[in-house]
Amino acid sequence: MALIVRLDVDRPYGREPWLRHALSRLSSDFFLPRLESMAYLAELKWMLGLLNAQGVRAHLFFRRCTLPSESALELIRQGGHEMGLHLEDSRSYSTFLREKQALEAALGQPVYSFSKHGSRGIKYGLHHYAPYEPEKYMEWGARAGMKLFLGNMEDPSLPAVSRDGCVCFPSAFWLEPSWRNVTLHPVSWLLSRMETHDVVMLAHPENIKASPRLEEDFMTVIRAGKQQVAL
Repeated sequence: MALIVRLDVDRPYGREPWLRHALSRLSSDFFLPRLESMAYLAELKWMLGLLNAQGVRAHLFFRRCTLPSESALELIRQGGHEMGLHLEDSRSYSTFLREKQALEAALGQPVYSFSKHGSRGIKYGLHHYAPYEPEKYMEWGARAGMKLFLGNMEDPSLPAVSRDGCVCFPSAFWLEPSWRNVTLHPVSWLLSRMETHDVVMLAHPENIKASPRLEEDFMTVIRAGKQQVAL
């Protein structure tokens, strides 16, 4: 039984200061070159450094606007992390397949795992389809030969299910408390749960980097799980 670390890479330039926030919003809707001078994917690279130092591997999910740079790829290779699709335009199987193929072309390798961007019906950007329809994603993943779908439900005790070779963890332990019942599922619950069950911990690098308390929680979990991380 093990901890499964999931990082959804939502923002290419993080949330602050205001100029990087604006660049993240513009990149989400329109094409912008990767501006290393504006610390492109700095929060992800910071988090990869923490994971690599502990020998903990993670699933990293990328949008069209957060494709890994060469410096990020080097850290990903060093840590043996798995890269997957953070599905944005989920209107149909064809839009799902288009995003999968675009990511594979950018990475130069196939991807076998995916997650969904957004789950509460809020539209995040021009290309985002807000409804969250996990049954469709399971069907599409199996049809496309995907092996793993990590879902967005908020009860981390829900067990994994499988469909035609595609395993789905329908829910996650959201490290950020905005999406978690902290009374039912404090960090201590996760530490206990991963001793006896496979459990997904979901975090967003820009949110963890912005909060010393969340960084402390993140380090507590990965240190406890470093001997039993699953991919």
